[in-house]
Amino acid sequence: MHNDSKHIASAFDRDLEAIQAMIMKMGGLVEAAIKDAAQALEERDVELAEKVREADKAIDKLEEDVNEEAARLIALRSPTASDLRTVLTVMKISTNLERCGDYAKNLAKRTGVLVNMRPIEGAAPSIRRMAREVEEMLKLALDAYIQRDVSMANEVRHRDLDVDQMYNALFREFLTYMMEDPRNITACMHLHFIAKNIERMGDHATSIAEQVIYLTTGEMPEDARPKGDFTSQAVDAEDL
Repeated sequence: MHNDSKHIASAFDRDLEAIQAMIMKMGGLVEAAIKDAAQALEERDVELAEKVREADKAIDKLEEDVNEEAARLIALRSPTASDLRTVLTVMKISTNLERCGDYAKNLAKRTGVLVNMRPIEGAAPSIRRMAREVEEMLKLALDAYIQRDVSMANEVRHRDLDVDQMYNALFREFLTYMMEDPRNITACMHLHFIAKNIERMGDHATSIAEQVIYLTTGEMPEDARPKGDFTSQAVDAEDL
């Protein structure tokens, strides 16, 4: 009986490792998509933006594969409560990553429109800095998952406040540009949706970090998530 239990446990571990490998591959693709989308915007590179849009198909496919394998694992291995929590966490992480991929694709779509408009001074580099911060948060959140590191996960939660503050600063800038010259309104609206999409990516990276905390401690964080986005009540920019 003991040997059978050990065999089942090792089979579960092998299957879970395969799913985790897909998660890490998915994370790498999402990080690249964020980086490339921000670079495409800054350099007004339509070809790179199109590459991001095409790459999103692979991210979507990986999410499907993760969900299928996770469902198969639950059905075949009858996991214990703690193992089931791990599988469900993996599924939630894949959903958050897929959403980040969608937001990166949206950045790329708007880049194709913005290349035909007069550039807004300083906007693209600021957006790229914000995107780099979110990219680092995402990497940290996934590292926290692999290492089951609560302190790393909490760092992600607190870095989300920096992203919110960067977004708020951009929001104010865009309002100023629009008031100064009505010809800036259309470009600034597109740039605002881009900035909001990046801010939402930060929220999804934070959600991954909170799943890590739940997986490791058995409880969601007690303190409210630090938020610094004052526009969230007034603006809804899902942009899908």
